[in-house]
Amino acid sequence: MDYEDLITLAIAFGLGMLVGLQRQKSKHEMAGVRTFTLISIMGVIAAFLARDYNNPFILPLLGICLTALLVTANIIKLKKLNDIDVGQTTEVAALLMFAVGAYLVMGDRVVAVIVGGSLAILLYLKEHLHNFIENLKEKDLAAIMTFAGISLVILPLLPNKTYGPLDVLNPQNIWFMVTLIVGISVVGYFIYKFVGKKVGIISNGILGGLISSTATTVSYARKTKDTESISKMAAFVITVASAVALVRVMVEVGVVIPEKLPKLVLPLITVFVLMVLICIGLFYFTNKNGGDEKMPEPKNPAQFKSALIFGLLYGAILLAVAFTKQEFGNDALYIVAIISGLTDVDAITLSLSQLMKGGGLNTSTGWRLILLASLSNLLFKGIMAAVLGTRQLAKWIGVSFGITIVFGLLLMWLWPEAWHL
Repeated sequence: MDYEDLITLAIAFGLGMLVGLQRQKSKHEMAGVRTFTLISIMGVIAAFLARDYNNPFILPLLGICLTALLVTANIIKLKKLNDIDVGQTTEVAALLMFAVGAYLVMGDRVVAVIVGGSLAILLYLKEHLHNFIENLKEKDLAAIMTFAGISLVILPLLPNKTYGPLDVLNPQNIWFMVTLIVGISVVGYFIYKFVGKKVGIISNGILGGLISSTATTVSYARKTKDTESISKMAAFVITVASAVALVRVMVEVGVVIPEKLPKLVLPLITVFVLMVLICIGLFYFTNKNGGDEKMPEPKNPAQFKSALIFGLLYGAILLAVAFTKQEFGNDALYIVAIISGLTDVDAITLSLSQLMKGGGLNTSTGWRLILLASLSNLLFKGIMAAVLGTRQLAKWIGVSFGITIVFGLLLMWLWPEAWHL
């Protein structure tokens, strides 16, 4: 007895019941829990027969028979019932479950399980998806389509080879980084759409960090000019957004060089923990009435112009990092990190990660440069908050960002080389 085949049957049984349960719960007359379970098992048995008898025609023949049964059932329904739903969701789901059952045997079991489980979840989320789509505005649809164009159309077409001076400009690699940054911002933007415009101040900070901590700083600093009483709340939101931006930096490093993340992440986590403690302190002193403030409406995070500008900036920083390292050595990279961090910490983070990936920069220097760029960005946002906001906001931001910057600089100086995950 082949226990692997029994396990395959059990998986098909479970997936069929899962999808069938959702279909029956939605009161669809075409197929329910029993029918979908039988269909998935039919796919497994068809694949067993094709495998054991070495006959490639058995599987497609039974698939055609299943399709004929579904077509016949629909024709009968259309003749006997009026105002019937003629949607094809259940029928397509039935054919897909037959294919999933067959792929459990003939292909990759993990892929089949993922497809079957995803199908059940997709069917279950039908009403939520419809409501979400109905509530989409023109700029929301533009964000989706722009991101699809950036990631699914442009990225695969770009050549995966290096060009230009210093042999560091890879068009596909550069655009992949653009896709990564835009993707993170789009996720934050649509989380904002899900949770609504009016959320707690903690959520404001988290979403602001995902979408753009710099934009969040500018928005809340300007709001304090109109309502000075929310200065403490604004300082809290700006600090939370900056803490989340540090997590965003760690995610970017993890995507580019996951194998080196354990040697890089611990000091960054330490700074993040300090910022969380500062946020807790600010929250304690924050005026509770500030919690009713609405989060400013974010702009479309997937504008093609912004993506193109980031790509050009990232390419320029790649060249600057490579040129500086070649001509002046690693020590001069600290100046590049400070200057680049003032404008965009994502670009310098990804550039340094690429340099570490190729072995041109050791991890000990790499995390220090990334942290320095983040601290430089903090300084820039602190100056903006002081210029655009009230004196009280400048005081609170000066305290929170000042502590973080001093602590980060001491960490860069005193951190033992042997400390890593």
